[in-house]
Amino acid sequence: MHAVTFELHKTDPRTKARRGTITTPHGKIDTPIFMPVGTAATVKAMRPEEVEELGAQIILNNTYHLYLRPGHEIVREAGGSHHFMNWHKPILTDSGGFQVFSLGKMRKITEEGVKFQSHIDGSRHMISPEKSMEIQHALGSDIMMAFDECAPWPAERRYVEESLELTTRWLARCKKAHDEYAASLGGESQILGEGCNQSLFGIMQGGTYKDLRERSAEQVVEMDLPGYGIGGLSVGEPKDLMYEVMDDCVELLPKNKPRYLMGVGSPDCLFEGVERGIDMFDCVLPTRIARHGMAMTSVGRVNIKNKQYERDFTPLDPNCDCYTCRNYSRAYLRHLFKCDEILSAMLMTNHNLHFLVKTMENIRQAIDEDRFLEYKKEFFDAYGKF
Repeated sequence: MHAVTFELHKTDPRTKARRGTITTPHGKIDTPIFMPVGTAATVKAMRPEEVEELGAQIILNNTYHLYLRPGHEIVREAGGSHHFMNWHKPILTDSGGFQVFSLGKMRKITEEGVKFQSHIDGSRHMISPEKSMEIQHALGSDIMMAFDECAPWPAERRYVEESLELTTRWLARCKKAHDEYAASLGGESQILGEGCNQSLFGIMQGGTYKDLRERSAEQVVEMDLPGYGIGGLSVGEPKDLMYEVMDDCVELLPKNKPRYLMGVGSPDCLFEGVERGIDMFDCVLPTRIARHGMAMTSVGRVNIKNKQYERDFTPLDPNCDCYTCRNYSRAYLRHLFKCDEILSAMLMTNHNLHFLVKTMENIRQAIDEDRFLEYKKEFFDAYGKF
């Protein structure tokens, strides 16, 4: 029995959009869900209590960053990420694969793993599938992601094919390392304090090649894991191509397991992903653009730097009930940003995360009420193009 399980409740009659529940040792997650990213065991500019108050049910921590700083052994000594950062709802950790992929010339991929230089101080390191599992076990996340290679776009077919085969071999090693660790604790358990309270998700690769996606899906699904990520998308390819590949991927994954589209979080991609049957999303987008003065609102994107907001004393979003919109005006937010005040990032981030969390809540309700397509149209009639 896996520590993380999934129950499918409903599928939209006109699309593949679906409602479900993921059960973890640290609580239940209503799907489809957007997961705020807490890269270094913190959602930037937010206290954990604030993240919980705005309705987030799960956050993502980053294996690569926490391995480099403060070090996974320190997090283990603190009692795992949940205690270290005072977040007691579910946590998903990525494997570090994408961050290593992003290092470019600072890394070298071999069968054993990836040798790389730290972006912090240039020190040399190696993350293998077994090392990724060791780090994630120390972090204590509910959901761990397998160590994979994320192929770039565009990439030659031969490279993508070799990459997905390497990812499959690495997944087998991840599973073996996790199974051995869980067995040493008495197996996986959904009860905190008894056995191993973590589960491993696999990742499908294959780039934009349909037959390679089919091969990758067959290989990862054969390992019978409790969930699967779709990797290698949103790495520079056009959105229409991403949606086409997404259509293929969803058809290849089990209906009774959660499907996780990794690194995607713009409103248009969330709706398109949900429509195709995706259950989980994550992205740094809402927090990153908030720190640069950009807000997602029900009437479209608002660039708070613009002079037109200098004397605008209305809320950031007239239809939002978040803390920021209840208490502060566009003029004040513009003033904070222009003064480079820390409060600017805090208030803008609060709003953006609330906006996406609330949008996903509305999507779930629309699926329950068989009006997903109507809600999608209403949303973008008001929001406009992203």
